[in-house]
Amino acid sequence: KVALVACMRKLLTILNAMVKTQTPWTPRLASAAANG
Repeated sequence: KVALVACMRKLLTILNAMVKTQTPWTPRLASAAANG
C-alpha cells in the first residue's frame, strides 16, 4: 500500500512538472524518472 502511494506521488510530480513546463509526454523520460 505504501509503495502504491509512492508510485502515485511520483506520477503526480511528473505530471505536475509536465504541466508547468508545457512539455509533451515522453515515455523514455518518464520511465527514467519512474526508475529513480
